[in-house]
Amino acid sequence: MFPICLNLSLNLLITFISCILHNTRQKGAILIENLEISNFSDIVSMLGGEYIAMTAEFKLALNAYLKQLVVSPVRSLADVIAFNKKFADLEKINDYPQDLFLEAEKTNGIGKLEKDALMNLAKASKYGFEKLMNDNKLDALVTPYYTVSGVLAIGGYPGISVPSGYDKDGGPYGICFGGLKGSEPTLIEIAYGFEQATKFRKPPTIKNQV
Repeated sequence: MFPICLNLSLNLLITFISCILHNTRQKGAILIENLEISNFSDIVSMLGGEYIAMTAEFKLALNAYLKQLVVSPVRSLADVIAFNKKFADLEKINDYPQDLFLEAEKTNGIGKLEKDALMNLAKASKYGFEKLMNDNKLDALVTPYYTVSGVLAIGGYPGISVPSGYDKDGGPYGICFGGLKGSEPTLIEIAYGFEQATKFRKPPTIKNQV
């Protein structure tokens, strides 16, 4: 069982829902729509510290990774920032600013502020996503594009995305299946079944093939 959460333009939304309902129900899937999280406002308020936790953990993790490399011109986030500034044209800093890097570099480990943020994120996952999944006995939560990816990332939950159609200009869009920890085999099975039932994926057209 999995609920559908959507955020598309009206015409695309109607098409998307029709395809999902028709193809998945034909193959035996049980769909549960319009589920709500009863304490949604409380859950949302707990997510306010996501950026605080992310920047602090990003610096710690990146520094640890770079430090153990055998050969590397950079050994820390500070080195990466300096490298990008030195080679600004090559790194396209004007097109891709390093705001996140700069904010992360200002952090100083995991203090009380970061611990509080991480605790709130854990609560949001437990009483939000996990409660929704468990109370409704769901196998997966499904959303278009990457709508649910942030929720999954916060709690460390698995997710898988597969093609689900194309817009009026021929641009592809996907569908994401997310589940509780340890549900990877089920998600792969669901995603594979969806691909086989819909056959939405098309090999990309490559111009000027040799």
